[in-house]
Amino acid sequence: MSSIPALTLPTTGGGTFDPAALRGQAYVLYFYPKDNTPGCTTEGNDFRIHHADFAAAGVTVFGVSRDSVRSHEGFKSKQCFPFELISDPDERLCEALGVMKLKNMYGRQVRGVERSTFVVDREGHVVKEWRGVKVPGHVKEVLDFVQTLK
Repeated sequence: MSSIPALTLPTTGGGTFDPAALRGQAYVLYFYPKDNTPGCTTEGNDFRIHHADFAAAGVTVFGVSRDSVRSHEGFKSKQCFPFELISDPDERLCEALGVMKLKNMYGRQVRGVERSTFVVDREGHVVKEWRGVKVPGHVKEVLDFVQTLK
């Protein structure tokens, strides 16, 4: 069982993601490639639609990408996301959780974020992970899992 590393990153709403400050609280980190792209918008909106269910389960949701806080603020506002987005431009959290991958884009290799989701328990341990996520049905699968956490 891996733990989230001790690091702090800026979030939307002028906040900071700090795993140490989140001890005692379960949360979801969903990593996505880029703000304002079709798959990332759909995934974020699925988390928005189920936000009250995650909250009822006592679980906070965070989206993570390499985009700037400014880009995140626009994306969050446009999509009415009720959760914060974490900016990881230096890929510190991305690297720590191994979500940076080589992908083929238009016939050439590019380094990017592999769509991945992690559930972190109240002690700061990753208790479930999904990698290479396909968006349809994914958020419901994550929700079903977090509803089993005690």
